[in-house]
Amino acid sequence: MRRVAGIAVVAASLGSVAAAAAWFGLPQHAAATATVPVWTEVAWPFPIDQWGKGKAFRCKATNCVAEVNIYLRAKIGFCNCTTGVADDEDVDRMGDLVLVGEVTPLGTGRPISIAWMKGRSRAYKLNTRNPNGNTVISVVFNERCDMLVATAMVGDDRPAATESSVIEFLNGNTVMRWAEITLGL
Repeated sequence: MRRVAGIAVVAASLGSVAAAAAWFGLPQHAAATATVPVWTEVAWPFPIDQWGKGKAFRCKATNCVAEVNIYLRAKIGFCNCTTGVADDEDVDRMGDLVLVGEVTPLGTGRPISIAWMKGRSRAYKLNTRNPNGNTVISVVFNERCDMLVATAMVGDDRPAATESSVIEFLNGNTVMRWAEITLGL
């Protein structure tokens, strides 16, 4: 009798995992094998422009929902000192989307917090072919008049599934130490 009850509990648990995967739009195997993002610093892949060279990080698909490449840099003195990053037009204008190609917004953005800083995040569909991704998440946040911009290229068509990992990474020690040094805090 105990064995039957044990089998029933295991079956119910597996059913719950499958139901959660279906609800969140995850493939069945993704729910059973949760991954922890592992971010590795890689070389900055873009030519130097007026904003200089930034930092680049990669999370392989085996450690993230899909392969994600984050390009991060500071734009000193470029942010509106009074309003900061107030709306989606600010994200479109201040982000580094020009680095990755032509994009189309996938909807409205949302307010975000990175440590003590406030800003906005917005997802885009990449209109041009790019080997590093199909969609882009632009995260723009500020410290007074200085701005930090993160552009995350996502290797699938579901940036919402990756956004929380990107925000978590931006809030981590690696980025925060870099931000403090870069902004002279």
